[in-house]
Amino acid sequence: MDMLWSGWGDPARATPLPDSVIGLLRDLLGVKPRSSEPVALAGILEGISVPQPPLEGTAHGDLCAAVGGAEHVRTDAEARLRHTRGKSTPDLLRMREGDLADLPAAVALPAGHDEVLDVLGACAAHDLSVVPYGGGTSVVGGLAPERRRPFVALDLRRMDALLDLDPVSRTATLQPGLRAPHAEALLNERGFTLGHFPQSYEWATIGGFAAARSSGQASAGYGRFDDMVLGLTLATPSGTLDVGRAPRSAAGPDLRQLVLGSEGAFGVITSVTVRIRPVPRTRVYEGWRFDSFEAGAAALRRLAQDGPQPTVLRLSDETETLIGLAQPDAIGSSGLPQNAGCLAITGYEGTEEDTAHRRERVAAVLREAGGTSLGGEPGERWAHGRYSAPYLRDSLLDAGAFAETLETATFWSRLPGLYAAVRDTLTATLTESGTPPLVMCHISHVYENGASLYFTVVSAQGENPVAHWATAKRAANEAILAAGGTISHHHGVGTDHRDWYVQEAGPLGIGALQAVKRRLDPDGLLNPGVLLPAD
Repeated sequence: MDMLWSGWGDPARATPLPDSVIGLLRDLLGVKPRSSEPVALAGILEGISVPQPPLEGTAHGDLCAAVGGAEHVRTDAEARLRHTRGKSTPDLLRMREGDLADLPAAVALPAGHDEVLDVLGACAAHDLSVVPYGGGTSVVGGLAPERRRPFVALDLRRMDALLDLDPVSRTATLQPGLRAPHAEALLNERGFTLGHFPQSYEWATIGGFAAARSSGQASAGYGRFDDMVLGLTLATPSGTLDVGRAPRSAAGPDLRQLVLGSEGAFGVITSVTVRIRPVPRTRVYEGWRFDSFEAGAAALRRLAQDGPQPTVLRLSDETETLIGLAQPDAIGSSGLPQNAGCLAITGYEGTEEDTAHRRERVAAVLREAGGTSLGGEPGERWAHGRYSAPYLRDSLLDAGAFAETLETATFWSRLPGLYAAVRDTLTATLTESGTPPLVMCHISHVYENGASLYFTVVSAQGENPVAHWATAKRAANEAILAAGGTISHHHGVGTDHRDWYVQEAGPLGIGALQAVKRRLDPDGLLNPGVLLPAD
């Protein structure tokens, strides 16, 4: 099924906020109820004139020929609407208002690598841009290119096969349109797992994971997705690029790293070879309490640097713990906890013997660092609700609140300063604008040398919530770079972070990437303005 056009995921899973949460939003943040409900899909189609696709007959015919027939080229209003933008809060607010400025001219659905190449050729011949489309989960403007020409959304859902599994080498080759649950099911049938479970897991695709350098919630044990990738195939307007023929190589710069994180600006990923691991025999999740975010972060650093390493390791700050955002399914169910401190979640996946051994050793480290065990309930509640936060965001929007996230990463020594800079900047900017926010944060991924920070911001919407947030987001982006953080840890660059990525990479770095794009995509067809400024 497709995701809800004006929100996240499966509409059947949407749940209204408890009265206690609505009262908290009103009393703490001044959130006012919505004056009207979001329009339904049928309402938008009936109430708004969807422009006709700006395709000439020959262009439409060439696209149909490229993908094996007219049934695989969609120009109807619903298909084009469902491929408009991603799932950031500004994206959803624009969709709810009926803003169709980023509507694709058509949706093409190729069935394989050669058909992707043919689509690129047809688009080049008719001066059409191309936006690769996987699960549609981008939250950084990655599906809204600069509109210099009409564009085709290249939906990869027909490319959803497990092409190869090598149990000796423990590798699998997957097509890009495989949604993560389907990929996991195919691997599980053969006794393996990818171990990649980001918050977008239920809807995101293999190709999207690679294109945006995704990082899953079990990254402490399995690594980021870019750590798992051993090889890729890229279809470009200039031909095919195959990279990765061994686990590691000294044969020049690693071209895999050029494709990973390229966000569809250099080409269309048509296959990904990944490392796989045996399905774990047991999974256990636990909660720990720390008196302060500083104390909890120090404990996580000890584990990340000296071990032992849990499979899941994350820490909520005092505000996020107080609100209960680490367990979104339970928000409002039992009131606010008293003396909440900071909640850490540890998780273990593997054999029973290995899991028990690591749990015992990790517990000793956390107790020595000042942690108090809360047992299995907080961890299991986190695991049960780990994909629910985007649904909570939709409920907040329905109630008249504004809710959005942003993330960054830095080295351990800079983490306290980065945390304070972003939190204080968001608080000051939104308060000055008349919508004092609730700013929450957690450490979502840890490394030997640093960690990521994931911020959630909730406030009243204000008169113009999209413009309102844009001001705060710009200030936060500036604060991130000034404090030594990266502009994105796992959400990607898109158009929302592009100007700050330009600052981070520097003119020489950006110039080198633009030269790569000119070689692979000489006419600038692919995702113009995403990742890199359009020439």
